Amino acid sequence: MAKFNEPDNTTINLISNGTDIIGDIKSNGDIRIDGSLTGNLNTKGKVVIGTTGKVKGEVICKNSEVAGILEGKITVGQLLNLKASSKINGEIATSKLSIEPGAVFSGNCKMSDTESNAGAGIKEKEPEKLTK
Repeated sequence: MAKFNEPDNTTINLISNGTDIIGDIKSNGDIRIDGSLTGNLNTKGKVVIGTTGKVKGEVICKNSEVAGILEGKITVGQLLNLKASSKINGEIATSKLSIEPGAVFSGNCKMSDTESNAGAGIKEKEPEKLTK
């Protein structure tokens, strides 16, 4: 029997080479960027930034593979994979990080030992308790 009322996360959104988007994107599916995005991207799926792709802004996602250019902050709930052709200038927050030789990263990296369904849920440090 078919299941109804479940979100379709098999959708892949493509921003092709030669396409420039200025603004924020929110999605439940996977996104591949081979063009240019100036703005924030928030998705529950995977984000792929191709070799011709360029993102300037904040990215929040479940998994990501970067082969292009990212300027800003990327928050990944599970695995972030930086390919040899990638150039990152900004901040990384992730649970797992894979970096190929040749990748360029300039900025800060914060890793969490717990995985999250969405990148925004990366665990914050609890405040210290005072003892007498």
